[in-house]
Amino acid sequence: MFAMNLKKLKIVSRTPRVSGQQIANNLVPPPQFNSASFASYIPDTEYPSQEQARDLLRGFVSGAAAPAGQETSIFFGFLRKKKQPAQAATESAVATLPADKQGVYLDGGFGVGKTHLLAAAWHAQPGKKYFGTFIQYTVLVGALGYNGASDILRGAKLICIDEFELDDPGDTMLMTRLIKDLTATGSKFIATSNTPPNALGEGRFAAADFMREIQAMSDKFTTIRIEGKDYRQRDIEGVASVCTAAELAEVVVTAQTRGESVSYDDFQELLAHLARVHQASYAELIAGLDLIVLSDCAELTDQSAALRFVAFIDRVYDAQIPVRASGVPLNMIFGGGMLDGGYRKKYLRCMSRVNALCSA
Repeated sequence: MFAMNLKKLKIVSRTPRVSGQQIANNLVPPPQFNSASFASYIPDTEYPSQEQARDLLRGFVSGAAAPAGQETSIFFGFLRKKKQPAQAATESAVATLPADKQGVYLDGGFGVGKTHLLAAAWHAQPGKKYFGTFIQYTVLVGALGYNGASDILRGAKLICIDEFELDDPGDTMLMTRLIKDLTATGSKFIATSNTPPNALGEGRFAAADFMREIQAMSDKFTTIRIEGKDYRQRDIEGVASVCTAAELAEVVVTAQTRGESVSYDDFQELLAHLARVHQASYAELIAGLDLIVLSDCAELTDQSAALRFVAFIDRVYDAQIPVRASGVPLNMIFGGGMLDGGYRKKYLRCMSRVNALCSA
């Protein structure tokens, strides 16, 4: 009976196809952030920049502009307001950004709440709006063409871009053009990207890189730096949990007994299947699953396979589906010097997320 159930529930047996319009319809926050709000964001009191970032974003979405004579400067994670003496007693309770800014870039490490704040801003913004990862927007352009994608996005009050990526010059230029064209029609943008925590010496923040890459649009963006610890790792050991083959079988049987939908796949077979399915369809690969089980996980040395797995884990994390695995711990699979290469930040983000999923 156990073997029959495993055959019925394999990710590799799914071959979804997603249209361009479906991709556009899916440009909303992940389910885990369905109820995200500025009120539900709990800043870490050890890092004042978290509360300050929340207040600045709330003002940005509400359309509050900085009063005349009052400027907002953002420096090393601390927000400083320059006020005329007579204005100090009447300071607004809502933090504000300069009125000419159409974009905000949230700059910080893993797990400091950037995506929560991004989703909170999306929920607070009335009217037409979109929320997606950098990859989702580039996939949308790939599916509909530049004009088709920009036609769908045009008229949006707010466009949120999570995990803005700077490692592909072509995609970065594409997104820069999209931002430029859409801000010209009145759209506002909020973007985030991940930088390694405590990465002194290699660029703690990505703001300078972001501003350089968006070039002509940099004067429209304000950077908000957020300090903090990776909340996903606060109560988790450094190595992702692993199971024996017998333990995996027990996990599946127990979950199925509870009526849960469980997939069971060989790691190498999954990697091969991800190469045959468009990344836009990865969310459909795992739709309806309550638990993902992977057997015989091994170190990756092929960059393409590794990047596809990163994209897959991003969708699993969005859906908050726990993972159980055997073999090499999933946050230790990036070998062959990958962590020293140009995609280091992607791999570090994946390691953080998969560690949390394996401990869920």
